[in-house]
Amino acid sequence: MSMTSRWSTVVAAVLVGFVIGVYVADSRKIPFPRKYHKWTIGIYTGSSPLDLTSPPGITNPILTPKHVTDADAVFVADPFIVKEKSQWHMFFEVFNAKSRQGDIAYASSTDGLHWTYQRIVLDEPYHLSYPYVFKWDNRWYMIPESHEAHSIRLYEADRFPTSWRLVGTMLHGDFVDNTLLRYNDKWWFFTSYRKVDDGLYIFHADSLLGPWVAHSMNPIAKPKAKFSRSGGRTIIHDGKIIRFAQDGAHSYGHRLWAFEVTELTATTFSERLAADKPVLEADGDGWNGEGMHHVDPIRIGDNQWVASVDGRGVHWRLWPD
Repeated sequence: MSMTSRWSTVVAAVLVGFVIGVYVADSRKIPFPRKYHKWTIGIYTGSSPLDLTSPPGITNPILTPKHVTDADAVFVADPFIVKEKSQWHMFFEVFNAKSRQGDIAYASSTDGLHWTYQRIVLDEPYHLSYPYVFKWDNRWYMIPESHEAHSIRLYEADRFPTSWRLVGTMLHGDFVDNTLLRYNDKWWFFTSYRKVDDGLYIFHADSLLGPWVAHSMNPIAKPKAKFSRSGGRTIIHDGKIIRFAQDGAHSYGHRLWAFEVTELTATTFSERLAADKPVLEADGDGWNGEGMHHVDPIRIGDNQWVASVDGRGVHWRLWPD
């Protein structure tokens, strides 16, 4: 072997070693290959928030990664819907393949059934999901999950629905799926700690920015990964507080239950199943064949409800492509 060949071999070996080193270092941060569930978004209707089905004339899912035009979307999930006058608005997570994190996107509708994707409206240097949107004192607010920022953050709309600004930090900690409720002249948070025990934790305050006080019964005793983590907006239906909770005993996001909160004060809490069957669950096939873990129901008339839901399909997308 000539001197030139030897040097070529050495250089090639160094380059291969460098590439392997970079690969190994990167894989420590994000396993390779990594699989992501295929979450998509659907619309359900029914006579009650506890009895919802796919409506006739609508082909679910109504929003998929293919509808996202301003990002390479891996999946879409956690849809929240609100109505302002005659216009419907949906906010949801788009998992961005390029940044490897969730962003918050927006879609619009004139009837609550047929939706048009618009664009990403909130993108931070950390993962965002579960964009809890609500109106208070004629102002629109959003509380997206931001556990990577180790806090619960409150955003206000400068120009609803597409422009949002951070107005304050509500709580510090690695909280997930933070669900707000206004009840008895107080604000209440139902939340869970990420990677701790998925138990239910409650906080209360007199104003949105606090100070927030932990419930005296925290952590609310719940089996691990079952009936604790929030799965959508907590509502008041027929004078009863209805809390939606994920059931992850079988697998993550497999199905969703409704609970009636029968007692809620700063020192007491109790609840019971509001229905004897799940509100949502995997049907074994198609777009929601492996799971459903989110619902946001809105009453549109007497015994008429429309709800945004999400479903986990039977297909996977490998990471990276």
